[in-house]
Amino acid sequence: MKRRTFLAATAARLAMPAVGRAQGSNGGNRVLKFIPHADLAVLDPIWTTAYITRNHGFMVFDTLYGQDSTYKVSPQMVAGHIVENDGKLWQLTLRDGLKFHDGERVLARDCVASIQRWGKRDAFGQALLAVTDELSAPDDRTIQFRLTKPFPLLPDALGKSPSLMCPMMPERLARIDPFTQVTEMVGSGPFRFLADERVPGARVVYEKFADYVPRTGGTPDWTAGPKVVNVDRVEWTTISDAATASSALQDGEQDWWDYANADLLPLLRRARNLKVSVQDPSGQMAMMRFNCLQPPFNNPAIRRALLGAVNQADVMTAVATDDTAMWHTPTGFFCPGTPMASDVGLSALTGPRDYGRVKADLQAAGYKGEKVVLLAAVDFPLLKAMADVVADTLQQAGMNVDYVATDWGTVNERRVKKEPVEQGGWSAFCTAWAGTDMLNPAGEIALRANGTNAWIGWPDIPNLEALRQAWFDAPDLPAQQKIARDIQATAFEAMPYLPLGQFFQATAYNTRLSGVLNGFALFWNVRKDA
Repeated sequence: MKRRTFLAATAARLAMPAVGRAQGSNGGNRVLKFIPHADLAVLDPIWTTAYITRNHGFMVFDTLYGQDSTYKVSPQMVAGHIVENDGKLWQLTLRDGLKFHDGERVLARDCVASIQRWGKRDAFGQALLAVTDELSAPDDRTIQFRLTKPFPLLPDALGKSPSLMCPMMPERLARIDPFTQVTEMVGSGPFRFLADERVPGARVVYEKFADYVPRTGGTPDWTAGPKVVNVDRVEWTTISDAATASSALQDGEQDWWDYANADLLPLLRRARNLKVSVQDPSGQMAMMRFNCLQPPFNNPAIRRALLGAVNQADVMTAVATDDTAMWHTPTGFFCPGTPMASDVGLSALTGPRDYGRVKADLQAAGYKGEKVVLLAAVDFPLLKAMADVVADTLQQAGMNVDYVATDWGTVNERRVKKEPVEQGGWSAFCTAWAGTDMLNPAGEIALRANGTNAWIGWPDIPNLEALRQAWFDAPDLPAQQKIARDIQATAFEAMPYLPLGQFFQATAYNTRLSGVLNGFALFWNVRKDA
C-alpha cells in the first residue's frame, strides 16, 4: 500500500494563511510558538491517556521523581527518600522552595491526596496502592508509605513519564473524584496555564512560573534533572492541515511542529532553517482497541479472528510512508528491543492474509452482522491513517462498519461511554502509545484486564491479571521475561487489543531553537535565539 500522494512545496505555501501574525503582539525571542499534534480538549492529566494532555500536564504540574532517557528515575520534587523495615516503609522528603501557582506552599498532604487520586486511575499506581497499607503525611515535608510487602518500583511509579503521569496538585483539587475532570489548573510546575487566553480548538498559552525553583544538580534529560525555563511564553496553535503547518514552520511563523507529517519529511529535511529528528527511540506502538463490553467485540473469538485479516505493514505504510526505516513490524504487546519483548504469538500476524478464512472464522465465532462503530479522529493524521486502513480491512473481512469521522477531542469524550452503539457507544478506535508506555506489565495500561476498572475498552481477562501480579512478584529479570512471554501468549488468545505495528514519529523545529530535549515535547531547557 502506498502513502497518499506527496504534497508539493508550492501547494503547501499556497495553502498557508498568516497564522503566525494572527497571534497578537507577543512576538520576539522569548515567545516559543508550537504546533501540537492535536487540540488540547482535556486538561486533567489523569482523566485521559491522550498524549496532548500528558504534555500539558508536565508543563503545569511537577512530579515527585523524573525519568531520563534510560528509563531511570531520580528525585524531582523530593530531596530524597529512605527505605526501612525490609522495604516496607518509605519516607520521601520534599525539597525546599516548592510553590503552587496560587502562591501556596506545596505540602506533603497535597502530595498524598494527589497520589491517591492518580493511583485510582493509573495501572502502575493501582499496583502500588494495592500493596500500600497506609499513605500519610507525618509532617509538612514527609510523605510516608507503609507497605504490606516490598515494592522496589515505588519511585518508578511516581516518576513515570508515560501516561498517566502522577501530577502533584493542591489537596483541594486532588480530593475531586478521579472520574470527574479537574478543570482548575493549579500546579507547581515550571509553567502557568493561562485559562483566559485559551481558545478551544485553536490556541493554548502558558507563561513561565516566576516562583518555580528547579532542582539543583543533574542533567536535563526527559523529565529528569533541572527544569530551567528560558522563554517567557509558550503558545500552542492547533493547525490540523499538514500543508499549512509545514509552511508556517518553514516561513518562521511557528517555531516547532510536534508531529511532522511523514509525507512532508523530505521537504522539511531540505529546509536549511529546520531540524528534523526522532525524539523518542522507543517509537510509538499502534493498536486497534476493542470495546469488550458490547457486541460484537465482547466475544474474544471474534476479536481473535481479525488476527488473520490485519496487515501491520499496510497500517505502518499509511502512517509513515513506505520508508521502512521509520517503522517496524511485526510487533506484539511489548516494545520491540526491550527486555520483555519476544516473538511469542507473532506468527498469527505474519502468515498470508486470507479474508475468506477470516469470514469463515467470524461466522464460526458467532458474528451476525452487528454494526461495528469505528471512531476515526480525522483531525489527527496518524490516527486517521490507521482508521482508514482498519476500516477497509474490517469491511473486506465482511464486517458491517460504521466509520464515524470526528475530531480527536470528540473521540476522547465518546470512547469513555459504555453504552451500546445505538445509545451513542462505540466498538473500536485506533490509537498509539509511546514505546515507553509498553516496556513492561507495570505501566502498560492497555494490558490491564480487570473489567470495568480497566482502561477504556474494559476487557475482563482473569488469567492476564494473574500473570501481571506474578510479574510483580518475580524474583529476577529471567523470571519476569518468562512471565512476559506467557502474558503475550495469553494476550494473543484473549485480544484486549490488536497490535498494528511500531513507527518512529519525527518532530521538526527551527534551528534558532536549542536545548530541545528527547522523549516528547518538553519546553524547559529550550532556548530561542534571534
